[in-house]
Parts: sequence; C-alpha cells; structure tokens
Amino acid sequence: MAARLAGLAVLLGLAARGPAPAGAAKMKVVEEPNTFGLNNPFLPQTSRLQPKRDPSPVSGPAHLSRLSGKCFSLVESTYKYELCPFHNVTQHEQTFRWNAYSGILGIWHEWEITNNTFRGMWMRDGDACQSRSRQSKVELTCGKSNRLAHVSEPSTCVYALTFETPLVCHPHSLLVYPTLPTALQQRWDQLEQDLADELITAQGYEKLLRAIFEDAGYLKTSEPSESAQQEGTKGLRFETLESCQEAYKALSQEIKRLQGMLTQHGVPYRKSAETPSSEHWGPQTPTAGIAEPLRGDPGLRGETL
Repeated sequence: MAARLAGLAVLLGLAARGPAPAGAAKMKVVEEPNTFGLNNPFLPQTSRLQPKRDPSPVSGPAHLSRLSGKCFSLVESTYKYELCPFHNVTQHEQTFRWNAYSGILGIWHEWEITNNTFRGMWMRDGDACQSRSRQSKVELTCGKSNRLAHVSEPSTCVYALTFETPLVCHPHSLLVYPTLPTALQQRWDQLEQDLADELITAQGYEKLLRAIFEDAGYLKTSEPSESAQQEGTKGLRFETLESCQEAYKALSQEIKRLQGMLTQHGVPYRKSAETPSSEHWGPQTPTAGIAEPLRGDPGLRGETL
C-alpha cells in the first residue's frame, strides 16, 4: 500500500511541473522507408524508381492489350516481384532494413518470335548490374487466371518470369501472321514463294522476315556493333590474288545460275555491264613517262652522289 502511494505521489509531482521546457530534447519517430517503387502513386516523384527510358508501345496480339495498365505480384523468399505487362518488372526486398533493395528488372522492349509464334516478352534496360543492365524474359503460359506464377534468375542480372493467363490457351492465340496488317502479310507471302523458288537463301529469308517484324513494331532494329562491322570488313579482303580470282569465278557462276532461273520463270531483269576478266586480272603495261618509284626505291635518278 505504501509503495502504491509513493508511485502516485511521483506521478502527481511530474504533472505539477507542467510541460517540458522548450530546450529539452524530443523523441524523433523514424518511419520505415516505403519500397513499393515505381508503381506506388503515393510516393513523391523524387522517391520513386527512376526508369532509364519509356516503355515501347503496346504491340502483338490485340487480345493481350487488355493486360496493359495492370500489375501482378508474387512474393518469393524475402522479395516481392511485380510484373506490369507492356510496362516494366520491379523487385522489392521485403525486410525492415533501412536500405532495403528496390529496383527495376527491365522495361518493356520487344517480343521474342520463333516459328511464327510469340514466345516471350523481353523487358530490357533495367537498373545497372555490374557492367550491364538487368533484363527479364516473360513467358506466357495457359492458366485459369491472370497471375505471376514463377520468378527465377537463370544467370546473373537476367531474370525469367512465368505469367499464366487464359488469354493464351487457344492454340492460335500467339500466332504472328494473323496479327500483321495486310501489306505485311503479302510481303511475308512473297518471301515464302521466293524461298520455295530458291530465289533467296535461308539466311536472306530470315533477314527479310525480321525486317517485317521490325516494321510491325514487334522487334526493335538492332544496330551492329563496331567490332562486328570491323569483322565484316575483314571478311571482304583476300590474302592472295589466287583466292580473289577463285571467289570471282564462284560469284560469276552463281550470277549465271540465278539469271537462268529468272529466265526460266519469265522474270525480267536488267543485265549489269560486265567487265572482261582480262581487264581485272591481265598484266598491265606501264604508262608512258617517268615511272613512279617502287616501294623501297630511294627515288634517286641519274647519277648518284
């Protein structure tokens, strides 16, 4: 009883003192930082994740465009992954650390097309990871509902996501040809005919087919690197005159074969002005006048000192 009375007296004494003086230290409440990133509209712009660029336009099968503007999340271990089709992929660490990781794993870039089928969505140009940018491939599979089913990292900075949706359950739902406009379908038809008639090679067919997909907006134009351009330039050079002559003969025979096929099918063509091989490979007589000094010739003429 005495202890209770003593405690009550202490409380009454503190209350009688009134509020704490202005110079007294106050307790500061620190809130856990919000790590929901790019898709959280309640964060100020300076606190959101900053993408390197805008996503590519929505493309591909028209029935998949209804996924645009929606986001689907999956929590695995201590990370929350969020997929926003035709927008981006983000990752958020679900811990109470003050510097919990939150970043962009890729921004919508282009489709992956194989055998007339949309095989996956590529999200590129994500946050920096070592000497490159993070990127993700989203595989679309048939499912009862729209959901992000699985996320993995098969290689460093490259992520693989599996997205289930009933929109791709039909066997023709991911075919490329039906989604093309009529003009591009006609170009594709002509490519198939040219390949069947052996007017183009398989390599040329793939190159021209990619150009159709690029014109449709399904693929992005890839610019060759400087090293690839240098290698291509080296491939046009010949180490010896004999190898150059052999290549010239092979090209001449190929031209004659193609001309014969064009004539057989009644396809008009214009013959290029041919230069006799003797003009290329025959010996050339020196021009009149003073001969130019050869390599290694000091250039002295007449009497030497």
